[in-house]
Amino acid sequence: MAANNIPPFLTGLDEKTQLHEATRRSANYHPSIWGDFFLSFSSPQMDKNTKDLQEDHEQLKQKVRNMLVEDPDISLRKLELINNVQRLGVSYHFEKEVRAILQKTFEVNDDLNAKDIEADDLHVISLRFRLLRQEAYYASTGPFEYFLESDGKFKESMINNVDAMLSLYEASHVRVHGEKILDEALIFTTTHLQTLFTNSKVSEALEQPICKRLARIDARKYISIYQLDESHDAVLLEFAKLDFNLLQRQHQKELGSLTRWWKELDAAEKLPFARDRMVECYLWTLGVYFEPQYGFARDFFLKIISLTSILDDIYDVYGTLEELRLFTHAFQRLYESNANELPEYMKIVYTAFVDAYAEMDKKLVATGESYRINYAKIEMKKLVDAYYEEAKWLYVDGSPTYDQYMRVALQTGAHLMLATTSLVGMQEEFVTKETFDWLSQDPLIVRASAIIGRLKDDIAGHKFEQERGHVDSAVECYIRQYGKSEEEAVRELEEQVTNAWKDINQECLKPTATFPMPILIRVVNLARVIDLVYDADGDSYTHSSKLKSIITSILVDPVL
Repeated sequence: MAANNIPPFLTGLDEKTQLHEATRRSANYHPSIWGDFFLSFSSPQMDKNTKDLQEDHEQLKQKVRNMLVEDPDISLRKLELINNVQRLGVSYHFEKEVRAILQKTFEVNDDLNAKDIEADDLHVISLRFRLLRQEAYYASTGPFEYFLESDGKFKESMINNVDAMLSLYEASHVRVHGEKILDEALIFTTTHLQTLFTNSKVSEALEQPICKRLARIDARKYISIYQLDESHDAVLLEFAKLDFNLLQRQHQKELGSLTRWWKELDAAEKLPFARDRMVECYLWTLGVYFEPQYGFARDFFLKIISLTSILDDIYDVYGTLEELRLFTHAFQRLYESNANELPEYMKIVYTAFVDAYAEMDKKLVATGESYRINYAKIEMKKLVDAYYEEAKWLYVDGSPTYDQYMRVALQTGAHLMLATTSLVGMQEEFVTKETFDWLSQDPLIVRASAIIGRLKDDIAGHKFEQERGHVDSAVECYIRQYGKSEEEAVRELEEQVTNAWKDINQECLKPTATFPMPILIRVVNLARVIDLVYDADGDSYTHSSKLKSIITSILVDPVL
């Protein structure tokens, strides 16, 4: 490779850098806990003829639809029906019906006054507010003022009503900037729920509010909860179970096919330094979109995110700086011939990327959508450039300021690349060239999702990363720049995460015909995956045994 063909930002390694070239690091990642488990997996519960199941499914679906449309009222019963339909994971079948009900609810809610609220209660107000905000209606916080004392504090008389407290708690999580009454509501409800109630419903809410949960995982849990509720609707419950199991079967087949692809790549044997997490990446993919119509999109997204995980480990752990320089240059143009310039282990990954993009490009040519691949490649190149910049800190200057770190680390979190990649295989008409142009400008909702991803990752994993000689995380950089203790730094970074969620909530109230909610929700779901994977227990992706029970519940065990 001629030196004058290498971009200037990749040249100029000094003698200090060469000291690091001879020794490779190892993170000692544990192997896959799944192996070939899904290669020929089939659920014993699904032995019944699929056609019969689908016929039953259609009949039950129509009955649930009738429940939503037959009664025009917007009572608490109807709001709770919508909540149950959403929590059970079947609302994607009834988007028009739910939208119509909430539109009417919004019109009534907009006219609420103190007299109306006196006949109502906090549970109804809070549930209505959350359901509307989740569907992009800018519901007013005004009705909550009725529940304040003259000093502006929430009335203590409400604290023994667990349903009301939980509903207010959940409503507070869809707040936006400047809504101080909901900031107070979160503090009020969290404090009292922690001290007064110990049931599983409360503990799960405190661990993760509804608006941050992944729909598929929440559906699996909520089916069990709803089943124990004496007031549950038998038809809705039966439909939710059948829908879950039918969709699980589709996911199992997809994962079986993708396991064959992964086995052919032979990453576990040929790239033993990297995390073997293809199944966990499929969970990530389901977090972005679980619905049956997105199987085509999931196939491509899974391949790219699985390969990106290896790419991350090459830059973070295994590659020498000289190898990374060559690797980064090769990604400037994703041509198969560039692999000849790379070390053998890099060839495997690079060729897999080239093949994945070429395969998808070929599929999209027929629909005139191959332009999408170019956008995906551009974001991948940006990601690789950022990986290289971060790697140079370790070898050359490992002490960036927090601001310097975040400029690069928001890219290495891969959210813009993943958001772009997630749309490539979506076959709806609203995914257009304008959509990709908008994403390429790094809009606020994507940047907020990236902040959540970067900071939660660093807060959860920074101690482990430092033990293996990783570049400083946001925590260390923040401590250094602002002179904070570790505890103070973590608390202030968590506040930035909170503000980023407010940004996301705000942006989700602004869908348009060009950028409708089905596009925005992909970005939101990427943040939700992060909220699951990087929590108080650490990095569940790297230490993936923590995710085993979740994966088992949604991809192995059917609902009985």
